[in-house]
Amino acid sequence: MASPDQPTQTGMILTTALASVVTGYVFGIYTARGYLISPALAEERRKYHNDPVESEESDVDEDDATLDHAPNWANGLDADMRQGLKFRDSGVAEKRSLMEDTSEECKLVLVVRTDLGMTKGKIAAQCSHATLACYKALARADPSSPERKLLARWERFGQAKIAVQVKSQAEMLELRGKARAMGLTAEVIQDAGRTQIEAGSMTVLGVGPAPKSLVDKVTGGLKLL
Repeated sequence: MASPDQPTQTGMILTTALASVVTGYVFGIYTARGYLISPALAEERRKYHNDPVESEESDVDEDDATLDHAPNWANGLDADMRQGLKFRDSGVAEKRSLMEDTSEECKLVLVVRTDLGMTKGKIAAQCSHATLACYKALARADPSSPERKLLARWERFGQAKIAVQVKSQAEMLELRGKARAMGLTAEVIQDAGRTQIEAGSMTVLGVGPAPKSLVDKVTGGLKLL
């Protein structure tokens, strides 16, 4: 027969268990919120554990987001060199000397893409466009500038023009970048697409007119057309 005190003991056990659960829950909440830890530890938790998982780009101040390991393209060459991000080409003086040396013959090289399947007449027309584009690029310079003197030298020495070939647009663009990095005139012709080839196709690259020794550093290894 059950003791009359058994229901009382069961009630006490249940009450104690319930009180333990509630007390543990409340203790956990207070601890998580930093109410039961030292101020220094609370500050450390706030500093290192409350960062958002992902920041929005709009929260970044673009004026302060400069990179110290890459050139600032908006600064220009002089500013980048002052910051140690770029260095002058050691051959600048040599190139300038060649540009101003009136004894060396100048030439214009026309780099033609052969992968487009252009006819001879089409190639001739595109080379004419490239020649005119390069001429106009130099003619826009100040009359007393080295560029205009260079153009006059080319005209005086017979306006030499050489046609060479490449087999892709990528190769042509690489040559243009190399020429412009050397300070040479480099103009690419894009076709209007009225005949034979697709509109916007890059057909011919003109390099020069410029001293032969400089142009050859860009196109000297290409085969004649």
